[in-house]
Amino acid sequence: MQAEIEQLENRFREELAGVDGERALEELRVRYLGRKGVLAGLFQALGKADPDQRPAMGKAIHAFKQVVEGGLAARKAELGARAEESLPAGFDPSLPGRRPLRGRRHVLSSVLEEIIDIFRGMGFSVAEGPEVETDYYNFQALNFPANHPSRDSQDTFYVDDEVLLRTHTSPVQVRYMESHPAPVRIVAPGRVYRNEAVDASHAAEFFQLEGLYVDEGVTMGDLKTTLRQFAREFFGPQAALRFRPHFFPFTEPSAEADVLCFGCGGEGCRICGGTGWIELLGAGMVHPNVFRAVGYDPERVTGFAFGIGIERMAMQRYGIEDIRLFLENDVRFLSQF
Repeated sequence: MQAEIEQLENRFREELAGVDGERALEELRVRYLGRKGVLAGLFQALGKADPDQRPAMGKAIHAFKQVVEGGLAARKAELGARAEESLPAGFDPSLPGRRPLRGRRHVLSSVLEEIIDIFRGMGFSVAEGPEVETDYYNFQALNFPANHPSRDSQDTFYVDDEVLLRTHTSPVQVRYMESHPAPVRIVAPGRVYRNEAVDASHAAEFFQLEGLYVDEGVTMGDLKTTLRQFAREFFGPQAALRFRPHFFPFTEPSAEADVLCFGCGGEGCRICGGTGWIELLGAGMVHPNVFRAVGYDPERVTGFAFGIGIERMAMQRYGIEDIRLFLENDVRFLSQF
């Protein structure tokens, strides 16, 4: 037995010298100290040995166990010291680890989905269309004559004389009505482009959601009721909305809707320019010429349309004063939402 233990000890030292990592060290520990390891086998043999041989055998086995445990501990410390030497200067392995950043939805995506859900609850479905449009769908079919001055306010990115980047999502309404008979109740969300001078309140690309409801007997009262309900759902039951006369080529009559200022509650502050109100969206009754362009009979059906700027909605809800923050990809800003 003594000769066998000496052989096991020599083999252990050879195997220990060849260990080059913590995983190999753990495998060696299990092989010698595990429940079915070498030492477990020696202790089983000790129990079957003659009583007069057990004291000497037990002493030798325990000495071998001390060699194994001491060798494993020394090798573990050596591997740990070698790992620390390879670490970059100033790195402290005793510090707690940094948790990886968790992804989240962009604030504009969240706001847009919430707005869509509100209108879905009122019976609207979602329609989409191309971001690269033709002049016909972006302007002509929406009652913008070729030389109409309102085209200038769109600040359009033209690809050529007939192709452009859409300036609003209203072309989706035209395309949808061309292929669907009334009644129609849709919202059209998407990215739009205008050749704007970028500042705190203007961007060259932004998101819009436009709504359209066409049926027999639709009135301005239906439009105002729908938008008031939307404002209360999005901003809360305290939200107040007012309508002002305006002009849009594709609606008549037309209006702009303002929401009570989130900063001052209507008393007047720098956010609302002292008026107590913030412009929210444009809306109106669909112009008969738009119905004629898509093959609808304006004597039989009426309808309303409205357009919402998603960035503006997010700015009003969260008190954000610079539209550029949405596109700068600053995680410190985006992680707040």
